[in-house]
Amino acid sequence: MKRKILFILALYTVNIFVFAQYSSGALFPVGTTGVSVKLETTPSLVTLTLAGPSNSYLGLGAGDAGMATGADGFIYNSASTTDYTFNGVGNTPSADAIQDWTIISNTVSGSTRTIVATRSLTGSAGDTTIPNAAGNLDVFVARGNETMNLSYHGAANRDYATLPMSLDPTLATGEVKADPTIYMMYPNPATETVHFKNIDLIKSIDVYETTGRKVKALKWKEGYIDVNDLKPGNYYLEITLKDGTLTYEKLIKQ
Repeated sequence: MKRKILFILALYTVNIFVFAQYSSGALFPVGTTGVSVKLETTPSLVTLTLAGPSNSYLGLGAGDAGMATGADGFIYNSASTTDYTFNGVGNTPSADAIQDWTIISNTVSGSTRTIVATRSLTGSAGDTTIPNAAGNLDVFVARGNETMNLSYHGAANRDYATLPMSLDPTLATGEVKADPTIYMMYPNPATETVHFKNIDLIKSIDVYETTGRKVKALKWKEGYIDVNDLKPGNYYLEITLKDGTLTYEKLIKQ
């Protein structure tokens, strides 16, 4: 009698995790500077919105010590650089060797310019790590005295603020079943490879540590990605679909 071998295909039910994202809320006007600021974070990125007079440079610094030596800052000005390190009060800040900020929007309405820029949560050496978590972030802002060139801003054009970061209710942590018409990811935990159903719908996959540091961009072939070179631990996969949808998957590497 011929032995029949029954192969059972295990169907993996995979959850797509929409991880917590935080925001400081609406644009926050800082003192009487005429500058407003907003911060938003995801597990991998921080988005800065800075609005102020269109005829002046606009700057944001991290911390409550002002332009102390070594403080990290973003400055939109007449130069092509935006990522800076301060050199002490009264001294011109220095452009960082690695420019981490990417301006994704620069609009002027009337006399107000609004800049939207993004970078990873950690940035590069010397940059301030911005956590994707609830809590208060101390910042300071400054604007040029009707000039786009880096120069003394004047006492009235600089002030401090504390931004209250809280869970964005429209982007709160949730868990939904993977729609098989979108994609499915398995196995998870994984040791060497992770397979995807409908991988042709995916534009790009980036891997981030839980700190927000980007590890690598993944390439795929024949429906799977190779994760063999990742160290054991927890990671986020930032998955961009070809229709522009951005989702996150938690990957456990064994």
